[in-house]
Amino acid sequence: MDRWLSVVGIGEDGLDGLGARARALIDRADVLVGGERHLGKLSDDSRPRLTWGEGLDAGIAAIAEHAGRPVCVLASGDPLNFGIGKRLVARFGIDVMDILPAPGAFALLAARMGWSLADGTLRTVSCHAFPVEVLNRHLLPGLRLLILARNGETPARAAELLCNRGFGQSPMTVFEHMGGADEGRYDTVAEEWEGRRVKDLNVIAFHLWPQPGAMIWPEVPGLPEAAFRHDGKITKREVRAATLARLQPLPGQLLWDVGAGSGAVAIEWLRAVASTEAVAMERDPARFDDILANAMNLGVPHLTLIKGEAPQCFADAGPAPDAVFVGGGLSQDGVIDGALAALKPGGRLVANGVTLEAQETLIRYHRALGGELARIAIARADAVGGLTGMRPLMDVLQWAVTKP
Repeated sequence: MDRWLSVVGIGEDGLDGLGARARALIDRADVLVGGERHLGKLSDDSRPRLTWGEGLDAGIAAIAEHAGRPVCVLASGDPLNFGIGKRLVARFGIDVMDILPAPGAFALLAARMGWSLADGTLRTVSCHAFPVEVLNRHLLPGLRLLILARNGETPARAAELLCNRGFGQSPMTVFEHMGGADEGRYDTVAEEWEGRRVKDLNVIAFHLWPQPGAMIWPEVPGLPEAAFRHDGKITKREVRAATLARLQPLPGQLLWDVGAGSGAVAIEWLRAVASTEAVAMERDPARFDDILANAMNLGVPHLTLIKGEAPQCFADAGPAPDAVFVGGGLSQDGVIDGALAALKPGGRLVANGVTLEAQETLIRYHRALGGELARIAIARADAVGGLTGMRPLMDVLQWAVTKP
């Protein structure tokens, strides 16, 4: 099929910033598609124009009705960098498309700041696609953040978040309508932003500098229990680190955390590797708020929570997982069998048992299915009168198996 669908990146400088090929794709189109802001940069003519006013799904369905005719979609900057390009490729396939990116917001902002996008201390974050709490994952000393804002309130919310976490002295720059004739720039530090609102089209840069006492949680698995809200039933940090090592988080993979408790294992899975996904399953309503609060506070608001009892809730969990952790519910009939049945071939299952009954269950499955069985014994220093001794925690029996 001919390449009937083109996606042209356009900046705030409009047609003046486009090359000859991009202009030719716009000129040849029978149908033009884009936001009101993008379409407004073109001269008026009689060609049909489609907007995203009724949502992306409706807009993509409208594009499909014109399949085979020359259709041009205008998008901000680089359409495949937090843009519409990914959705269009998924729907129509790249074989029928031409995609011409323009300098995106991150490239322009990095250029304004003099920062290299290839620098290992620089990260790009979208607070347009995710809540501003996603920044909590990236609050590490020395990192530089380039941020897409949702609206004019985002800089104030981001600055407040940094201040609450002890990063209030971090240098902060905000650009409005970057690249356009009405570009505006504000330079300050987070604690001096003081809630001001800017124009809705804006981007933010932070160079993170912590103050003494700042809350800093590294991305290596094994965060202290104090990093989480919990009721005392939480996988201890040493055991959690060993559990994540067995689960092996990999890019693009999905974890089911069964009997999630505080959600700690699922949250650390998401923090360990970018682009992973996780579903936390919990039956106790008293823990729902803790799981959601922990996901927000640790910068992974995209964690999915399923409220229900395993294995019945497995039917509501969506796609098959690449890994399953069973931290609770081992006494429930069908939990291990249901998890193994749902697991993708080659997927990993890890289960931890503390009670003798749970450990008996794991020993039985190990005998039947193989895998690896390990006992994890942790002792921590504690006061013994006026001296110090090692106080043991409850042993954990861990079974890890890979599905054939």
